[in-house]
Amino acid sequence: MGSSRDSYSSSLCMEGSLDPKLVKGKIVMCDRGNNPRIAKGAEVKHAGGVGMILANSDSDGEGLVADAHMLPTSAVGAKEGELIRQYIATTKGPTATISGLGTVLGIKPAPVVASFSSRGPNPETPEILKPDVIAPGVNILAGWTGAVGPSSLAIDRRRTQFNILSGTSMACPHVSGVAALLKGAHPQWSPAAVRSALMTTAYTQDNRGHRMIDEASGNASTPFDFGAGHVHPERAMDPGLIYDMGTEDYVRFLCSLNYTSKAIQVITRKPTRCPARRISPGNINYPSFSAVFDLTQPKKLSTVFFRTVTNVGPPLSVYRVRVIHPRGGVTVTVKPRKLVFTEKNQKLSYTVTVTTKHIDLLPGNADTRFCFISWTDGKHVVQSPITITRQEPY
Repeated sequence: MGSSRDSYSSSLCMEGSLDPKLVKGKIVMCDRGNNPRIAKGAEVKHAGGVGMILANSDSDGEGLVADAHMLPTSAVGAKEGELIRQYIATTKGPTATISGLGTVLGIKPAPVVASFSSRGPNPETPEILKPDVIAPGVNILAGWTGAVGPSSLAIDRRRTQFNILSGTSMACPHVSGVAALLKGAHPQWSPAAVRSALMTTAYTQDNRGHRMIDEASGNASTPFDFGAGHVHPERAMDPGLIYDMGTEDYVRFLCSLNYTSKAIQVITRKPTRCPARRISPGNINYPSFSAVFDLTQPKKLSTVFFRTVTNVGPPLSVYRVRVIHPRGGVTVTVKPRKLVFTEKNQKLSYTVTVTTKHIDLLPGNADTRFCFISWTDGKHVVQSPITITRQEPY
């Protein structure tokens, strides 16, 4: 196993940092960070190396991303990387071999929340839980332009019609495709209805039956990591109930954020007027809930959400609610606990009251409480996440 100049830049395999006399014919270990992953391999190859071990930093965790490297490369997580460093430091003449093992199936746990996945809470409007959902976005086989090589580096003369890509740019087309599928099956659905179906049918457990793991921390993920959960296209086709919204709902939401009628008109392209009594931003008819308690009002111990659901399932349906309560100091009450529908597209409303003792809920996201409510008729499960935090007002 090769080594390089004793410097921070050489540990990252920055351009021009490796000594060809030390690297030639060797497999070089490079730390992830600062410069692009593929550029590290290009530097190793330029210095005469024959392979690379790319090790995650602590902030990257155990998440691994496939790249079109310029030479044989093995990516390892932060824990494995530290073990390899110890081996190199304590072994005279350390050796390494990179070999392909083919496709491996049945990996557990799966899915997991990628270490680079966007996280909540919502910095602009904390009363709206973000993200909404997560979707496949790691190591995706995608179409690729022939104008540049798969590494996007100027020195890469390879050309291909496909590439392996990762990121929100890959998760987005998955969700867009599912949304198009839903719109094709239900052409009368609004964008809000499509989003509702995606969110309320999403799942939060992996193939072991446990809460999905957050790659960044190695701990169980939360709604700040996955929102309502991982999209499930088949379930979303038949959600049972939807949380629908129209133009006026969005206008009232913008009014709740103190936008002026003149500013809102730029979006609506027609005169609008905010109601005299403005709703709370959290009372938009959203498929999730975010209870934000104001630190400047310690005596306010509860908040009430109003929601309306539309029956898109069988005309005669009875839904009962189940609440997975958060840990001590917080209670969640749903009224009514039963919704009886007698026709399709019928709308019924309910309230969710979140109550907490201010001494039991510390400021900031570190003490955020999470729970879920689910409406079920025995076939459909319409699930919504709830987050409870205390913070300074924006």
